[in-house]
Amino acid sequence: MAGTLYAMNAQESATAFQVDREPGSVLETVECSTGPAPSAAVIWLHGLGADGHDFEPIVPQLLWPGAPDIRFVFPHAPIRPVTINGGMQMRAWYDIVEMSLSRDHDQEGIADSINRAAALIARENKRGIASGRIVVAGFSQGGAIALQLALRYPETLAGLVALSTYMLMDERLENDRHEANRDLPVFVGHGSADPMVPCFLGEQVAERLRGMGHAVEWHSYPMMHAVCPREIADLSAWLQKCLD
Repeated sequence: MAGTLYAMNAQESATAFQVDREPGSVLETVECSTGPAPSAAVIWLHGLGADGHDFEPIVPQLLWPGAPDIRFVFPHAPIRPVTINGGMQMRAWYDIVEMSLSRDHDQEGIADSINRAAALIARENKRGIASGRIVVAGFSQGGAIALQLALRYPETLAGLVALSTYMLMDERLENDRHEANRDLPVFVGHGSADPMVPCFLGEQVAERLRGMGHAVEWHSYPMMHAVCPREIADLSAWLQKCLD
């Protein structure tokens, strides 16, 4: 089926979904362009309960001397009830039903967020930035969606950033990933003292993607569920290799 990014089987859902290039409900975004004529973009998905402003302050620290003009796009996740937080309404890319190693129970929410993020890539294409100049990034829950999107996307991307995150739907990702992004470079960073997403889950992401043939740059840092200056510096150097 043309345009299909990820189709759920009958046990998961009766309805497959496709990349919607003209979505009826476009995600609200915070945007920060580092110059007047962006030739590259970074689409960055925040974590559970945060919003698109969360990583906006670090943009200046991600640049390097002579960096091209880059448009950073920070979407706001939809507001939805989150089961593990007592059904409280908050920004979330999908519902987390229980705190366990498997966090992929909300198949419809995951599907919806992959498509909404994919529509942001399509929007950057329409604004003149080719997919090969776009990095998809995410932190925690946003990183889990970014990973699913980037590996399934039907056009070659510049790279994937997965910070303090974990793998969803591991058993089907290798079969579902698209040929266009089989060589996608990946930056994986994690806090060694993370109490919310244990560091071994980040290590599993790095090892799994290496096993699938991706060039993975892995870093752990002495921090909790956060980012730190050393991680930002390492990420800046990695972005330079992808976008310079």
